[in-house]
Amino acid sequence: MTNDKQLFGTFGVRRIANDILTPEFTSMLAASYGTVFQGKIAIGGDTRTTTPMIKHAIISGLLSSGCDVIDLGILPTPAVQYAVKNYYDGGIIITASHNPPEYNGIKFVDKDGIGIKDEDEIIIEKLYFEENPKRASWEAIGNLYNNDKIIEEYIDEALERVDIKAIKSRKLKVVLDCGSGAGCYTAPYILQKLGCELITLNCQDDGFFPGRDPEPIETNLQDLIATVKQLNADIGIAHDGDADRTICIDEKGNYVLGDKTFTLVEKQMLKENKGGLIVTTVATSTAIYDIADEFNGEVIATAVGDLLVARELKEKDGLFGGEENGGLIFPDFVYGRDAALTVAKILEIIAKEKKSLSQLVDELPAYFSEKMKCECPDEKKQEVMDNIAKEVATLGYEIDTTDGVKIFKDDGWVIIRPSGTEPIFRSMSESDSQSKATELAKWGISLIEKFKS
Repeated sequence: MTNDKQLFGTFGVRRIANDILTPEFTSMLAASYGTVFQGKIAIGGDTRTTTPMIKHAIISGLLSSGCDVIDLGILPTPAVQYAVKNYYDGGIIITASHNPPEYNGIKFVDKDGIGIKDEDEIIIEKLYFEENPKRASWEAIGNLYNNDKIIEEYIDEALERVDIKAIKSRKLKVVLDCGSGAGCYTAPYILQKLGCELITLNCQDDGFFPGRDPEPIETNLQDLIATVKQLNADIGIAHDGDADRTICIDEKGNYVLGDKTFTLVEKQMLKENKGGLIVTTVATSTAIYDIADEFNGEVIATAVGDLLVARELKEKDGLFGGEENGGLIFPDFVYGRDAALTVAKILEIIAKEKKSLSQLVDELPAYFSEKMKCECPDEKKQEVMDNIAKEVATLGYEIDTTDGVKIFKDDGWVIIRPSGTEPIFRSMSESDSQSKATELAKWGISLIEKFKS
């Protein structure tokens, strides 16, 4: 778990706004990025109250390094990635994704719209800490442009990839909860264009997130679950703050885990394309492998992080990818997690298969999972990891150290990994029963506790 970086986490920089993430900090960091990625840089952000402040500081930093800046406005993270992939030399997204409202963050992407590489982050940090970014002479300072049309193109391009007629014919009743995030600008319009009967919750832009916390976990989606049941809707859909993840509620009001929707869409993609390469992380369900075996697919697993999955999809020309948290990646559309096409694809599957979401989920391979976490100081993480790896090796279990330590036991697996953004460890497990999965995750936590003290 060597990490020479002081500012960057798993994807970009995320801090409490106007504490560390001040205009001065942001402008210097943007100028440092602009020094490495010269050219036309697109920027956009989510609905947080601090996004305009941070965005203006980013614009100043980029212009001062000689970059031209294209302001795309408020829109989902994948819409910015789509724009960059098709038209620009790089991009910066202002978002703290699922974090509470006091946070904000900056995601940096390359010309393909993929999160930048470690080596670029290290160069940018060096320029930042040495206060030595490129400063263009007065006549070479960049120009600022606006592009408010990209959001419509992004919506249309997502819809191009599904059978609109089939979805319209089902007249699905959909309850949508955007959590007052960037999805407000795309998701309602997508569902209307698909002929759905639409009921909205928290679909007004509000950076205080008054309706619910932006993290789409089950405890935060109780209003959505209740509304789906009360109105006999076909499906409930929820997004996180920057609308790159989708969580579904089935017609009975059940919260559908992200790896279930991943497996469902994977099955459809492999059937449509008669096989293909699927990329995911080491923390994703065994069901992904089962479906690949059944439908002529191949699976590659990376360390945790959607930008690592996206890069592998590009380099290996993969068909489809994603993570267990509801973040699905369609590489021919966007090299990143994308909620717009995820929603359209799930509705297409319901329409074409003529089955309810709960029926479709019931047909998938059944596994049970558990996630737990415990605190651990950052400086102890490496020592804890090393000791766990040694201990497990002496017990004779098969392990995978792609990211943390994944331990395979007869009744399932557990992965123990340090967080890249918080002073915690996570223990995630999977088994053929909930009690076994819980037991495995607890065992993982006990190993962390043993070596952190």
